[in-house]
Amino acid sequence: MGVALAQARSWLGKRREDLPVVDRNFIDQSTKRESKVRARARRAQALIYVLLVGIILGLIGLINRTYIEEAVNWYWTMQPYMVAQVRPYVLSPDAERALKPGQAFRECAKDCPQMVVVPAGEFVMGSPPTEKRRMPDEVPQHTVTIARPFAVSKYDVTFNDWDACVSVGGCPREGRAGDVDWGRDTRPVIYVSWDDAQQYVAWLSLMTGKPYRLLSDAEFEYAARAGTQTAYPWGNDIGKNNANCAGCGSQWSGSAGTWQTAPVGSFAANRFGLHDMVGNIWKWVQDCYHPNYNGAPTDGSTWTGGDCTARVIRGGSWGGGPEFVRPAFRDRSATNDRNYTLGFRVARTLVVP
Repeated sequence: MGVALAQARSWLGKRREDLPVVDRNFIDQSTKRESKVRARARRAQALIYVLLVGIILGLIGLINRTYIEEAVNWYWTMQPYMVAQVRPYVLSPDAERALKPGQAFRECAKDCPQMVVVPAGEFVMGSPPTEKRRMPDEVPQHTVTIARPFAVSKYDVTFNDWDACVSVGGCPREGRAGDVDWGRDTRPVIYVSWDDAQQYVAWLSLMTGKPYRLLSDAEFEYAARAGTQTAYPWGNDIGKNNANCAGCGSQWSGSAGTWQTAPVGSFAANRFGLHDMVGNIWKWVQDCYHPNYNGAPTDGSTWTGGDCTARVIRGGSWGGGPEFVRPAFRDRSATNDRNYTLGFRVARTLVVP
């Protein structure tokens, strides 16, 4: 083997006929044996290389698993859905500029929010001293100017809307108890956190190529009041069958056994054409929570800073009393909170003349 075999092969090449047959055979057999050993070594080395490459690729795949899964899902599921079910229905720039207040549109074939154009305007945000059950975070009253029209979903986001996002991997399945056996379809989606709502509006923006988002706190109150300054959008008394809340006198709030969400659109729309801006479920908005309106923006924009681990929720729900469905009332919840009173609705920024 080794140097001795190399020297022997050299002798064999130069003086083959001078070497005895037994020596020639020995050298030939040694050469064959060494070739086999080297071949095995090469195969072992190649196997080691393959294993190393496999390990490296496996580690890369493990590190980038989420990215790879998302890429595969995009090309095989989400993109085909977008091309077939959404993009053909998205408003053209000219159609968007032609929109008028009160006009409705939907930018998908089905199972996405129907949007209503809300006009620009000015209102007084917060509650006056004379309003019953006024809370400290509803003051001081201040004038807010909404300079440009924007669109708000006609209804709260429904299970149908949410399930469309879930079906293509754009959103997680809603948490814990899901629909609580109350039904899905046109019921407002519940058990979704602020983080979940952010994922939905990001997905809807990706599908449409348009700026969908949550409403700001000021936009929500403006849209809920719809030009009124009374305690409720319909007047100063709660009345009956105006909204879904405990004590609002509807078929969903008669007794503890029947308290639950109502299908969206079960109550009359407000003056802007929006249903259930108050009652049925709490709605997440974009703003961080502040304990009062000192320093609040007056242009309807989102108010950041403050306690951003908690976000503002608006509108009251089926489980709360009439005081919570006042447009001025606001509360807060942790961004990862999910429960059977929490849902959301969406807004869309518009390109206007």
